[in-house]
Amino acid sequence: MESRLSILPAFLVFVLLVSCEQPREHTAPAIHERDSVSMMTTYGVNTLISDSGVIKYRIVTERWDVNTIKQPSRWTFERGVFLEQFDEKFHIEGYIFADTAWYYDQLKLWELRGRVRIRNVNGLVFRSEELFWDGLKHEFYSHKYSRVVTPERELEGTFFRSDEHMRYYEVTNSVGSFQSEDLEPEQDEPAQDQKNTPADTVSQEKSIRPAAVRHKATTKPVQP
Repeated sequence: MESRLSILPAFLVFVLLVSCEQPREHTAPAIHERDSVSMMTTYGVNTLISDSGVIKYRIVTERWDVNTIKQPSRWTFERGVFLEQFDEKFHIEGYIFADTAWYYDQLKLWELRGRVRIRNVNGLVFRSEELFWDGLKHEFYSHKYSRVVTPERELEGTFFRSDEHMRYYEVTNSVGSFQSEDLEPEQDEPAQDQKNTPADTVSQEKSIRPAAVRHKATTKPVQP
């Protein structure tokens, strides 16, 4: 009987220690990668963008993420984007479509990927899987296969560059089909006269991108 009584205090101490122990929650470790979180996410966007007080663009997208933590900071359009471009009188100058896009706001640089399509007011249609739009230099460029179709000609090549209105452009390493008058000089003007070059032509006067290898365009028809 005495042995049982001597065990009882020890048992009571064990029970008290177990009852005082705080329950533990099984939680996952905290995520500290702040740059992976957007500060703003907007769905179903249809908005106008102004520049210096003048409306320049319309953005239509299913999802718009803004992240100012990543370097460089960016807007992300993972579900596609449709852009309309306006002139100073609010007339539509053209549109741009891409499956995925990023806009680096500090650099004023658009990066378009996937099915990239452009159409301007002159009927030019541009197709590629990549396009960069530099807002500081006011130009487009692409390092991937690109195709340009106008009412007069079709061109394709591995490098493309133009002004942001798609009036002056060049395609290197290109093949295409032309109308015969595009290859023959005017009788009233010397062949070497380059001052009156039409706006919608393939520029071959100088290398805009020194690293690009230039090739002479041929008259081989484009395969469908």
